Amino acid sequence: MRDCQWNFLVFYFLLSLSIMPVNPQILGKLEHSQRVLETPPLEHPTPPAKLPSRNPTRSFWIDSSPDANPLAGKGSQDPLPSEADICIIGAGITGVGIAYHLIELLNNASLSVRRPLKIVILEARDFCSGATGRNGGHLTPAAFLEFAQRQALFDTVEAIKSYKLEQHTASLLVEIIEENGWASDLDLVEGGHINLLFTEKEAQNAHKDFDMARQAQLNLDRVEWLSQEEVEEEYGAPYPGFREPGNNVWPLKLVTKLYQHAQAHAGQYASLSLHTRTPVTAVTHETADNSSTYTVVTNRGSISCSRVVHATNAYASYLLPFLAGPDGIIPTRGQVMATRASVGSDQIKKPSWSGNEGFAYWFPRPVKDDTEKPLIIIGGGREAVAPSYELYVDNDSETHPLVGKALREFLPSVFEGKYDPDSEPEMEWSGIMGYTKMGDPFVGPVADLLIANPDGDLYKKQYIAAGYTGHGMPRAFGCAEVIAQMILAEISNKEWKEPDWLPQRYLTWNRRIE
Repeated sequence: MRDCQWNFLVFYFLLSLSIMPVNPQILGKLEHSQRVLETPPLEHPTPPAKLPSRNPTRSFWIDSSPDANPLAGKGSQDPLPSEADICIIGAGITGVGIAYHLIELLNNASLSVRRPLKIVILEARDFCSGATGRNGGHLTPAAFLEFAQRQALFDTVEAIKSYKLEQHTASLLVEIIEENGWASDLDLVEGGHINLLFTEKEAQNAHKDFDMARQAQLNLDRVEWLSQEEVEEEYGAPYPGFREPGNNVWPLKLVTKLYQHAQAHAGQYASLSLHTRTPVTAVTHETADNSSTYTVVTNRGSISCSRVVHATNAYASYLLPFLAGPDGIIPTRGQVMATRASVGSDQIKKPSWSGNEGFAYWFPRPVKDDTEKPLIIIGGGREAVAPSYELYVDNDSETHPLVGKALREFLPSVFEGKYDPDSEPEMEWSGIMGYTKMGDPFVGPVADLLIANPDGDLYKKQYIAAGYTGHGMPRAFGCAEVIAQMILAEISNKEWKEPDWLPQRYLTWNRRIE
């Protein structure tokens, strides 16, 4: 009976595809963008990323209210410590997440540490002013999309772990938010996520992914397919799609709370300090008395560190130049804007959305009362600047006019009558993502990337978690947990145990750079 019902739903869904309206957006660019991502640029060898720009565009999350970033300049005037056990470079969700997990693990484990571990976070600009403070505000784990491709490239177990990691990361963050009573402070909304399918090919691929994921016994009970008629009747968009669990959050405020929680709970096993506006310009290897340390050089002085963590995502190749180019991490500029709907929240509803093979993503901010027209945070538009797709762009001090045009035109063309095509956004900004050709981050010891290179020894006790390919919120905090586990296993001379939700291909010893 259930199979008959399922077959009817598939037939009804596919029938709706035959009457899909013509969409004025630029569609079907995902395969081409992937080929460009994998192709070495004309400029060879590829230059490493530069330091983050000094005058970035103003992000809604950072700049829409004077108290949005209370840690903006934290520690920027304080003297740097002369030494530290762990120096974390980058104060986004990865860097702060590593500090959070280290302190949680230290407090929950019976480690015999001789003295409190001194943990230092160094940030080039204001606190959380990189990609985490400039993203689209989504915290939605992928349910099944790309399953068929991952299964073909890797294997079924590895494909399943792609989704287990994201489920673990998102559910852990929501659990932490709710346990600490932060939900209202962070504007957490669990409104679900709808993925619109604009073309027949996109819909067929989504169904293939769903069917193969279901055969592999992924739990898809909370996925709901929506026909064109259902989407149009409830939301006003004449396209089919599917609904999956999803959340939205104020990302900067989340990372602020995580840092404050970590510092408050450092306890007897660790100390934690933050130094913003302190760009790291070099990491040099020092050997003395049969022990290795690193000198972390900044514009305000140097710190002698036993371990260094690169949580710099798109900018990783600035300090690790062998990660420049398509085999490493490619800086890629994303663009986001905040625009006002023309109708009330009763018509816009609560879900977050994506469409056009992920090139567009948007959600309505919570409203204070029913008379307020929702503010929509929408990002994407890189398909408008093919064939470059904003790859190898590490400057977030400006936006691209063609990307801005695509973002302005998107919602009025999809939801007719609900957005004014002539209205201007209230804010518009850019941020730099870190893309990899595999689409997955590098996680683990840096030296393992260079196992066949004699320079590999210079990077022992350096770690990296970076390269989330525009999908960091449901992955970075979980990858930060892995790095924290690895560091504490090394300190305590214990074997690191791999979590059952971690994809093998993320690990640096499986991602070696020639």
